[in-house]
Amino acid sequence: MSEDIYDEYPSLTLARESTDENIEPLKLGERIKDIRSKMGLTLEEASQRTGLARSTLSKIENEQISPTFQAMQKLASGLHIDMPQLFEPPKKKVATGRRDFTKRGEGKPHPTPTYEHELLATQLSNKKMMPFKSTVRARNFEEYSDWVRHDGEEFLLILSGQVMFFSEFYEPMSMSEGDSVYYDANMGHMLISTSDEDAHILWVTAK
Repeated sequence: MSEDIYDEYPSLTLARESTDENIEPLKLGERIKDIRSKMGLTLEEASQRTGLARSTLSKIENEQISPTFQAMQKLASGLHIDMPQLFEPPKKKVATGRRDFTKRGEGKPHPTPTYEHELLATQLSNKKMMPFKSTVRARNFEEYSDWVRHDGEEFLLILSGQVMFFSEFYEPMSMSEGDSVYYDANMGHMLISTSDEDAHILWVTAK
């Protein structure tokens, strides 16, 4: 394959470069944090399981102190793993080739009193993001019984029309086609259409 095609398709260059072996020295604290995170444990929960103080565990994970042999025994026992697993280098991430194509108008409908949602990429499970298009039916703040709030972070892009974006800790913000906002979805938020036609938006919620 000629070098010219790599210039035309940069992603091929990235794929080619990614094949180079690049072995980094093991960082034990990062390895312990990776194991804990994959188990879905908070620092407090891991502390209770292992008998190590939360502050000690935090310092180990942040490479501020090196764990003693006794501490590593407690980690292995409390996390129900073999001690050699603590020294395994992190596995390289491999592309899985996941893809989900949604044709226009063929998303999964999910109507609510204030929005008409169209869920996208519904065939993929365990997604880290949830994309969906919505028609904003609400026209008044009073149509909501309470703030909308949920876990994660959210990205909003106005596809057409105009909306008023209300959020718990900020002044209301008028948004038009092409405008976008990224925010913490735990913060109360809601939208109303202010254009003659109901506004259409793209929402992406990340876990």
